[in-house]
Amino acid sequence: MKNKLAYIAAFTLGIQVLAGCKDYLEVNPRERVLVSNYYSTPEQAYASLVSVYDIFGSQAGGYYAKFSIMNVAADDNLAGGDSPSDFGDFQTVNTYTFTPSSGNGCSAYLWSKGFTGAFRANTFLQKIGGINMDANLKKRYVAEAKTLRAIFYFDLVRFFKNIPLILEPIETEKMYDVTQVAPAEVYKQIEKDLSEAMADLPATVPAATEGGRITQGAAHAVLGKVYLWQNKYGPAAAELALVNGPTPGAVNPTYGYKLLANFADLWNVKNKFNTESVLEIVYNSTSNAGWGNYSSGSGEGNVIGIIVGPRNYIALKPAQAPDYVSGWSTQPFTQEFFDLIHYDPRNKPTVANLDSLEKAGIVSYKHAYQNTGYFIEKFAGRVSTKAASGQLELNFQQDIYEIRLADTYMLEAEALMQSGASVAAGSRAYQLLNAVRARVGLGPVAVTLDNIMKERRIELAAEGHRWLDLVRWGKAASVLAFKGFVAGKNEIFPVPQNEMNNTKLQQSKEWGGTL
Repeated sequence: MKNKLAYIAAFTLGIQVLAGCKDYLEVNPRERVLVSNYYSTPEQAYASLVSVYDIFGSQAGGYYAKFSIMNVAADDNLAGGDSPSDFGDFQTVNTYTFTPSSGNGCSAYLWSKGFTGAFRANTFLQKIGGINMDANLKKRYVAEAKTLRAIFYFDLVRFFKNIPLILEPIETEKMYDVTQVAPAEVYKQIEKDLSEAMADLPATVPAATEGGRITQGAAHAVLGKVYLWQNKYGPAAAELALVNGPTPGAVNPTYGYKLLANFADLWNVKNKFNTESVLEIVYNSTSNAGWGNYSSGSGEGNVIGIIVGPRNYIALKPAQAPDYVSGWSTQPFTQEFFDLIHYDPRNKPTVANLDSLEKAGIVSYKHAYQNTGYFIEKFAGRVSTKAASGQLELNFQQDIYEIRLADTYMLEAEALMQSGASVAAGSRAYQLLNAVRARVGLGPVAVTLDNIMKERRIELAAEGHRWLDLVRWGKAASVLAFKGFVAGKNEIFPVPQNEMNNTKLQQSKEWGGTL
């Protein structure tokens, strides 16, 4: 954290436009653009706010993203890749062999992403007060920044538990004196940020010009998740009910949310900001990114399209074969998960079944490391959706759902059940859970924790929810034992060693520390 914060504070503020190309305030030793002299116009206020969103969707040079790390940590996906040494940081998460000293691995990425985002939000919130601009627009910008800061801290406290709570930019000489606080204090601040933001956020935004920006419904959804993680089931149900609307399965009259009629339509790369999308991370195929500028973060494409595709893919019978782009074979589904989803209507939109295609003589592909023959269909890159220019691997336009309506339906059903509300046939909890099943043509089931866990596993497969669900339910140790998960340790990630060197930060006791 100290290195990242020092770099940003001392040198530059990176700017990414939400759904367009990325511009930068250039780092120039002779002509630096500093935080201290930048904030003066409404345009700069907007650019600074967008720089906070930039971190929300950032992917590291090792092709990390939060949901991919969560996938390989859970039981439905393996690390994959070309060999046991390919995507080495994914491999250590998949086998729970990562350590506090694992260099720039997944723990370091999650830590750095969270605190970089919080730092940018803090800087924005400190500086915007001095900008002469429309008062209502300023309130909205502040609300968006507070919501994003809450999201960053929610991830940090779930992943690391013992973290600093930094609410304003830190002077360089004080960076090494930062200490951690109790998780309860972090959750209190998250709740405060979200509660304060609600009134100043728009109910809806025009998708064409503002798609991906924080709305009131998104903030309620995040707060509902925050409450649920703390087992505050009544408040969680109340917040999620605002997102889900008065009639499960029907359109929410306040925010316009509604389950899509066709599950497969969720994964159409052109179907951005649809009625089921509550909070969406935006990517596009027009930034013309190449290998020379990828590590600097100047591209806006999503690498997920290439990293989950089958390696050395060849369409032997093009008329019958999917138009997949040959990829890097990460995150294949396990055989056990495929057996679970095989006869579910969500199977084909979820799983790219290369095993069956190969056996039918329609395609060939390399059986790379941990190959099962079952890849992630939801995010597979295709020839028909590849970018018109730029490096193929770096410019896929697939957005990622941070939160979608089926997720909040099932969470509210769970919160209602856990709070003691009725779960009988016809109850709200019953309607919520079974609206998700009815959308794909499945009949109703009783509202039980086992049924909710199964439904979330199938519905949200490969979207990064499974590991967090298992930890929240207390199931991770038993379910993930085959991967090397250790109870009482791997429920959180270690504080990266590089962040503790020469600072007052301490390691969590789960990882041999004192906190």
